[in-house]
Amino acid sequence: MSELYKWAQELVPKPHAWGKYKAYHSRTYYFLQQYIEMSNRLPDPKQLCENLARLHRTSVSPNGCFGFHITTCQGSIAQFVGWETSWMTFFAKSFKHVVDLDFELNEPWEDLKCLERRIASHIIPRLIGSLERDGRTVKPCLIHADLWEGNTGTSCEDKTVYIFDSGAYYAHSEMEIGGWRCHYNKIHDQVYTRTYLEYNGPSEPEQEWDDRNRMYSIYYNIMYSCNHGSQGQAIRQVAYHDMYYLIDKYAAFLGGKGPKRLTKADY
Repeated sequence: MSELYKWAQELVPKPHAWGKYKAYHSRTYYFLQQYIEMSNRLPDPKQLCENLARLHRTSVSPNGCFGFHITTCQGSIAQFVGWETSWMTFFAKSFKHVVDLDFELNEPWEDLKCLERRIASHIIPRLIGSLERDGRTVKPCLIHADLWEGNTGTSCEDKTVYIFDSGAYYAHSEMEIGGWRCHYNKIHDQVYTRTYLEYNGPSEPEQEWDDRNRMYSIYYNIMYSCNHGSQGQAIRQVAYHDMYYLIDKYAAFLGGKGPKRLTKADY
């Protein structure tokens, strides 16, 4: 939160202090941040997206790499944040990290494992790798990394929109709004994505933006599954469907040899 505040003071309540309790046998910590009376209504799209896009444009990674200097979390799940010079390499490692956790925490699903292997071996190098080919580069920018409506608030005093409870790291800016595609978030409303793109347009190749957005949403859906256990099983089915969509488009299984497809009856 201190890193976010450094780059976006108009968007983040000021952090004051954190530390460890001495009176507990288990490791227990506190975090103190500016108190703001807030409503929990949906954030104003223009204000949120304009300030978020500014954060992405102006923030600068301290070493020019993707990642973060300490481990950050989405929910109770620690993210991969090891420093990498390549966004494709960083994302591939992040994806593998949540996939491995998902199979560790939830029931095995061999068909999903098959699709995830193909995503890692074919789709990420092709789709995410395109961002760094033909002279293109990706700017590491600071993202909130868990930005849904529950981690936003609107000041009751002056209607300023704030964000909090982040799992921040330096990433491709489009990674931020991958979670907005997930239907369980109210911020899924297309007005948020459309408004964000007015302030910070798609990276090149622009025609692949929607597919990259789908790929990033798969990561968020698997992370949701990790955080919610059996309650997240249905979200794994959404991820499964989206994986198959990208595989069919970029690296189809030959001769129909892929795992079974889900029908509405399977959900």
